[in-house]
Amino acid sequence: MLGRIICLAAGYVCGLFQTAYIYGKSKGIDIREKGSGNAGTTNTLRTFGVKAGVLVLFGDIMKCAAACLLARFVIAPRMAPDLNYLFVLYAAAGAILGHNFPFYMNFRGGKGIAATAGLIICFHWSFFIMGVIVFFGTFFTTHYVSLGSLLVYAGFMIQIIVEGQMGVFGMSQAALNEMYVVSAVLAVMAYYKHRENIKRLIKGEERKTYLKKKEEKQP
Repeated sequence: MLGRIICLAAGYVCGLFQTAYIYGKSKGIDIREKGSGNAGTTNTLRTFGVKAGVLVLFGDIMKCAAACLLARFVIAPRMAPDLNYLFVLYAAAGAILGHNFPFYMNFRGGKGIAATAGLIICFHWSFFIMGVIVFFGTFFTTHYVSLGSLLVYAGFMIQIIVEGQMGVFGMSQAALNEMYVVSAVLAVMAYYKHRENIKRLIKGEERKTYLKKKEEKQP
C-alpha cells in the first residue's frame, strides 16, 4: 500500500506543473478565462496558436511521463518489482489528478488528456500504437479533439483488460483487477470532465479544431 501512495503523491506533484496556465501567465493571460476555460492543450491551441499548443502538449505529456518513469525505474524496483505496471498506473493517476485538480489553482485545471498521453507512451508499446491510430484517425477524420480523446480512453480500457488477461503484464489476477479498477476510475473521470463536450457531440454542436487557424470553422 505504501508504494501505491508514494506513486500517487509523486505523480500529483508532477501534475502540478500547469503548462497551459504558466504559458498564459507569461503572456499576461489566465488561460482559464479564455475560450473553453480549460487549462489544457486544445484551449491553448485555439487561444495562442499551434506553436503554443504544441509546447503545452509536450509539457503535459512529459510531466506524466516523468511520474511514470519514476515509478517504473525507481519506486517499483525497490518496493514491488512484480507490480511495475500497477505502480506506473498509480503514478500516472496522480499526475492526471494533479493536472485536473491543482490545489493552488482552486482545483481548476485541465481535463487530463495530454497527461494521459504520457501514460500511454510509457505504459507499453502496444498502447502507444493504439493511441496514435485511434486519436489521429478520429481527429483527422472528424476534427473533434474531444471525440478522439474519449475513444482513446475507451480503447485503453479495452486493451488493458485484454492484454492483462493474456498475461502481458506478468501480474497476479488480484493485481490485474486492481489495475482495471484504477483504469476505470480514470476513464470515468475523463468522461465526466468531458460531459459538456459529450452533450455538444450528441447535438452536433461540438467545435471542430483545425491545425491551420484560418480553416477553423464554427459549426
